[in-house]
Amino acid sequence: MLQQPLSRRMLPLAYALVVMLATILGLTWFALQTQVTLAGFLNSESVWSKAQKQAVIALDAYAVTGSPADLAGFWQNYSVLDSDRLARDEIASGSFDQEVVDRAFVHGNVMPTAKPGMIFVLEHFSGAPYLRDALAAWRSSDAEIAQLASIAKELEHTHAAGASSAEQAAIQRGRIHALNDSIEPKANRFSLEIARGTTWMGHMLFIGVLSAACIAVLLWLDMARRTLVSIRGSEERYRLLFDSAADAIVMVDEASGRILDVNRTASAWTGRSADELVGDRFVHLFTQSMAGQQTGRAAANVLLGAKGQTRPVETQTSLVNWGSQPVRQAIIRDISERVAMERERRIAAEALASIAEGVIIADAGRLVISTNAAHAELTGFTSQALQGRRLDDTRRLPGGQPLPRSIWDSVAAGHNWMGEVVSLRSDGSSYPEHLSLSTIRDADDQVVYYVAVLTDIHEAKANQHRLEQMARHDPLTGLVNRAEFERHCAEAIAVAERERLAAVVLFIDLDAFKIVNDSYSHAIGDRLLVKVAERIRRQLSEGDVAGRIGGDEFTVLIPRLILREDARAIVSRLLASLSEPLLVDDYEIVLSASIGVAGYPLDGDNALALIANADAAMYAAKTEERNAFRFYTPMMHADTRRRLQLAAELRQALARNEFHLVFQPSVELRSGRIVAVEALLRWQHPERGEVLPAEFIPVAESLGLIRRIDEWVMQTTCAQIQAWDLAGVPPIRVAVNISARWFGHPAFVDGVSRNLQSRRLAPGRLLLEITESAMLRLGDDIERTMQTLHTLGIAVAIDDFGTGYSSMAYLKLPAVTCLKIDRSFVTGLPGDGNDAAITVAMLAMAKSLGLITIAEGIETEAQHEFLLRSGCIEGQGYLYSYPLRPEEVQRLLCPSQPSVPMRLKLVPPKRS
Repeated sequence: MLQQPLSRRMLPLAYALVVMLATILGLTWFALQTQVTLAGFLNSESVWSKAQKQAVIALDAYAVTGSPADLAGFWQNYSVLDSDRLARDEIASGSFDQEVVDRAFVHGNVMPTAKPGMIFVLEHFSGAPYLRDALAAWRSSDAEIAQLASIAKELEHTHAAGASSAEQAAIQRGRIHALNDSIEPKANRFSLEIARGTTWMGHMLFIGVLSAACIAVLLWLDMARRTLVSIRGSEERYRLLFDSAADAIVMVDEASGRILDVNRTASAWTGRSADELVGDRFVHLFTQSMAGQQTGRAAANVLLGAKGQTRPVETQTSLVNWGSQPVRQAIIRDISERVAMERERRIAAEALASIAEGVIIADAGRLVISTNAAHAELTGFTSQALQGRRLDDTRRLPGGQPLPRSIWDSVAAGHNWMGEVVSLRSDGSSYPEHLSLSTIRDADDQVVYYVAVLTDIHEAKANQHRLEQMARHDPLTGLVNRAEFERHCAEAIAVAERERLAAVVLFIDLDAFKIVNDSYSHAIGDRLLVKVAERIRRQLSEGDVAGRIGGDEFTVLIPRLILREDARAIVSRLLASLSEPLLVDDYEIVLSASIGVAGYPLDGDNALALIANADAAMYAAKTEERNAFRFYTPMMHADTRRRLQLAAELRQALARNEFHLVFQPSVELRSGRIVAVEALLRWQHPERGEVLPAEFIPVAESLGLIRRIDEWVMQTTCAQIQAWDLAGVPPIRVAVNISARWFGHPAFVDGVSRNLQSRRLAPGRLLLEITESAMLRLGDDIERTMQTLHTLGIAVAIDDFGTGYSSMAYLKLPAVTCLKIDRSFVTGLPGDGNDAAITVAMLAMAKSLGLITIAEGIETEAQHEFLLRSGCIEGQGYLYSYPLRPEEVQRLLCPSQPSVPMRLKLVPPKRS
């Protein structure tokens, strides 16, 4: 009889004993450590109480004698009290300094071995019974002890000054006694609570350790009892399991090959009792032809039964320990049903092989039994790969849904089912097929097998789809054509009207696509359009529709939105995706796009209106700022025409020399002396007249012309400064406004430096003005640029300060020397209290940072007087002068020239 060795059965019991002993030893160690900690608390309490009493005695004596020894004795004892208090408060803080606590404990004569435990208890168990009350009593005496220290300092000062008297000493002693009377009950309470806590903790430890040890012993005894009971009952359970097994089990001696034991199934199959089988050779149970296969992991044998009957069996043997004896356990399984089924499958497989269509045979549970060769050729799945899988595992309805239960119920009821499904191939691809389902039934009309016959209809579907694609889609990109897109729009508008939703149309135009066609060829352009269409498709959700209207113009329909503005996120994704480089053949092409957005019902109630208005919004985006999008507004048609005209004229303005500079003087407020001029750009249009920067600068930025204009302004300004120098005009500072786009360009500093060197101008002659809002857009690069300018000696002024985020960090950048106060604050001076307060604050801040302040837009003498009194250094405005042409500046500043023109108005110098 096979059984587990006793030593192995007792092994868990031994492990449990080791764990129990380790637990008791751990608890004992913990109790000892806790006793050490409690001894530390008692020792510390004793030291503290003694130090407190000795401190009072020494201080009382010092009040009478004035002896330095008494004073030293007081401070020595007081230091013990203070060190204990310091350690206690440091630990109570939560994140204490271990070194501070260690020094305090050493000074307080705390037992070294007790320190870790005392720190742990004070940190985690300060709310425990008795300890909480003891700490409260201890803390309550802090104020009186501190007063003792104060009295000691007063007595020390009195004795040092020789002003001590018996009356004063009596008064101080009275205070000392009163404080001692207050401290003593608290100290007694502290000592009592520590003692009671120590006693309580000792009792708890004794009870806890004893209880834990008792529980551990009881658990181990219970486990030992259960193990012994298990050992006694295991043989009976094993015999029961051994005899009730459905397979025949035979125990064979490894050395002799003779049978040691058999179960009832083995006796029944062989027709011999257990007594007859025990002692016989194991190989005699099988036919002679199979006798050589009695060993090994698994072997097919023919078992001899009563009266010479045989049955096919499968034998699996393994080497096991039976007590202390190695034996081979043989498990013999009847495989008669399996052999019969395999015979039936062979017959069915031969029949299936002759059928041209794919055929699947499944059992009553719809688990695949076999498939024919035509099915394997069609799907790539071998019959073995599908065996045991459900017949419909690799098939779905055309919509992606699994075959519904109603189909199987109908087939099970005796009806045939035929229809189109999508079938999965072994490589993961799918194809459409025509599927026919039927059943094979037994004599009781019960379903035995399901039969599926399938035909590939991929080619027929592909031809049908190809015709539909040609009629509804763009042949180049595969996107829907205009007619199909309009149909989708009409459907989306109908749904939106019925459900009170929005539907949005996007009109996408590629920026500068003509350049690609002209530069690379139309073939490259066509391939580029295909890749653009793929990127657009990847950004869309299910239900969205993308179309190509023609050329480089695309449309997108986004149905079922709550608001038109909800399309903002997908538009941003489209812009980001289309701005990434595209690899076409060996060329890397970088594009951008302009997108117009129009939505139902706000911007139109039919497909044609939405497409037309989205087109207008796209042109507005392309005109104002490329690689951007705009929502449609009714004014866009007129604005688009006006901006297109202005943009076309602006492109020619530089070539036609239509730009010129004027210069706004900046005066020193206290003296009225002109100290600088600011270069201002003007466009003298041949038909419109003078066009102000506020109108044409945004257009220049959207067209990408702003850098060229900035460079022209810099070159012209430097040339004008040189011309003034040659004419003998006294040198003054000239300020030039710089756009964020040029300031952030890698070549900006080199460009400025080159202009100064070519005109042989000192760097200090220029002051570069940049708005604080532009600085915010420059990011981390601004500090590096400012440092380089500072190294070159070129100064920077922050323009329009106070109108943006007003980050104080910019004022500390190396090259910043000037701060310009925006005219929006100056206009309200001096009457507007808010403007006045803000202006005064900015002037005070600039003064503290050593910055020059320049106020813009000064138009009245009251504004001049207020700014002068508030500490402003320079000012600009019509009060002093309108912007002047270069020759007017020269006549104004050069002593040899005639007097100032009449339109120049200078305020007389103000003295205070």
